[in-house]
Amino acid sequence: MSIFIDNDTRLVVQGITGRDGSFHAKQMMEYGTHVVAGVTPGKGGQKFEGQVPIFNTVAEAVKEGGANTSVIYVPPAFAADAMFEAADAGIEFIVCITEGVPVLDMTRVRPYVMEKGARLLGPNCPGLLSAGKSKVGIIPGHITQPGPVGLVSKSGTLTYEVVYKLKGAGIGTTTCVGIGGDPINGTSFIDCLAAFEADPETKAIVMLGEIGGTDEQDAARYIKENVTKPVVGFIAGQTAPPGRRMGHAGAIISGSAGTAEEKIQAFRDNGIGVAQRPVDVVGLIQGAL
Repeated sequence: MSIFIDNDTRLVVQGITGRDGSFHAKQMMEYGTHVVAGVTPGKGGQKFEGQVPIFNTVAEAVKEGGANTSVIYVPPAFAADAMFEAADAGIEFIVCITEGVPVLDMTRVRPYVMEKGARLLGPNCPGLLSAGKSKVGIIPGHITQPGPVGLVSKSGTLTYEVVYKLKGAGIGTTTCVGIGGDPINGTSFIDCLAAFEADPETKAIVMLGEIGGTDEQDAARYIKENVTKPVVGFIAGQTAPPGRRMGHAGAIISGSAGTAEEKIQAFRDNGIGVAQRPVDVVGLIQGAL
């Protein structure tokens, strides 16, 4: 199986005629994702690549194309409106790739999407890929293969590295999920851990965290109490100086709770195998399977 997306995913691409949206729409289509519609206001009635109908609104894409999932490639200033629109249209799963969405916008978007009963992934994330079934976002399809490992990460780049190393060792994945590293996002480590625990084809889980906040510590406690499958982890930013943002907006140490050392200790205290380097995840997973 897989989590969140599969062969039944029917995708609408918001911003399909833009530079990023058009490039990645082609990549998703080539992977086999069912891209049923695109949305660019003012360009309704046109077709993308001669086959995907373009609509002016997400509501039209849902009505005419039966879209149940949306991926957003629009500038930061318009990302909140795009997420609001997708939720209003009845989209069940909203993936926002856009980087630089203001935190204040997310304080309004996240509760609104939840009230509508939808799931939000992101913003500022690479999306997700269920190997051999569907990909929504920017994770390269060729670095993955189907297998028994579920992966959840704050970092897109680390996701690519670890998945590629796993594939090189002959180990595939069920679903790779990049949740993003912004201070406020839609889907958490715990959400993904619960989904992987419920997925019968996922036999082991990789969790890639980073400095800043307490999400990793909360997830570690959740794992000890609720997850029966082996989990291995890695924390990025082990040499980062306190008080300096490193990469993601949420990756800043403010107090002891956000340090790599504290997170690594939380992993160890709760039975999670800890990799010292991303490549070490491979050996830990081999030992867990």
